Amino acid sequence: MKKVFVNGYGSIGSRIIQFIKDDPEIELVGVGKYSPDSKVTDAINRGFKVYVPEKNQNAFSDFTITGNIEAALDESDLVIDASPGGVGFKNKKLFYEPRDILSIYQGGETIDGENAVSDLLFNSKVNYADAIGKKHVMQGSCNVTGMGRILEPLRKNFGNSIKRFDVTLVRRWADIEQTDESVTDTIELTQSPHHGDDVKSYFGKESPLFVRAIKVPTRQMHLHIMDIRFKETAPSVDEIHGIFKNEYGVATLWNAKGTKDIRDFAEKLNFGFKDTNMIHIHANMTQKIDDTIQIMYSDDQTGIVIPENHMLLQAMLFEKSHEDAVKHTEKLFNMSEKKRLLESNFSKE
Repeated sequence: MKKVFVNGYGSIGSRIIQFIKDDPEIELVGVGKYSPDSKVTDAINRGFKVYVPEKNQNAFSDFTITGNIEAALDESDLVIDASPGGVGFKNKKLFYEPRDILSIYQGGETIDGENAVSDLLFNSKVNYADAIGKKHVMQGSCNVTGMGRILEPLRKNFGNSIKRFDVTLVRRWADIEQTDESVTDTIELTQSPHHGDDVKSYFGKESPLFVRAIKVPTRQMHLHIMDIRFKETAPSVDEIHGIFKNEYGVATLWNAKGTKDIRDFAEKLNFGFKDTNMIHIHANMTQKIDDTIQIMYSDDQTGIVIPENHMLLQAMLFEKSHEDAVKHTEKLFNMSEKKRLLESNFSKE
């Protein structure tokens, strides 16, 4: 049995640890915390062992702490770094590289420049096999992960007949749990968004992909508006929807008025953290005009990268085939059943 440590307990860490604790192939060592706040109590109440930096242990005297992060890492086979953006690189240099431990980083890090945590940005639909044998790999952000779930099936089915992709990312302002972060009453323009370059790192540097992004005052998911331009007449709307019919992690919805409808449904059915862990194509908004298909889909923000982290863990830690990894991830996340329920509730009829 392999031992895994989750370093951080924010939006990513609190989710991924909740699932991998039920993985029979993994022994969960515990979670790393750096601030003595209410999340320490939450982790302990959920039955997780909490570890803190050795030099800061006195600050956690009011909590029942298991030990220090350094010792936890010494007994782990892999660490999932779920710390704030930029901190993962510091942790790599301070903790992970000296211990030669397998390490997964999140979308707030980079694969470029002197602060690169890895030379591979992971997307399970595109480059799963490339993560096998790697010691340090970055998991893409929610938007970057979501684009891969749409782009790769399109490429597989239509290949060279596609001329270019133009994508507008309408990003949520903050996660649902980030109640300490105010949602500002403005539409914020994002200059030079990283998402395009991140996607091209796994989709191909020369890919005809153009991305622009804005941030809007909501906590209820991201929305992507994608124009797919074909070299000749575009396929029909039904053909586009058809390629996603059996696509894992993509649900096709017809009558959801907005992203909150989907979140409310997920909450009603007691999906963990209100997450669907998938992309939702808003099928009633798909249009064809001459050589162009316009498709809109919502992206389950933080929730979408949690099963991706689990897929990446299986590639790095167990070197499983993609097929076996999907089967094992499905046992924990039940995404096929979530897809069925979502598509049934938001059906065309």
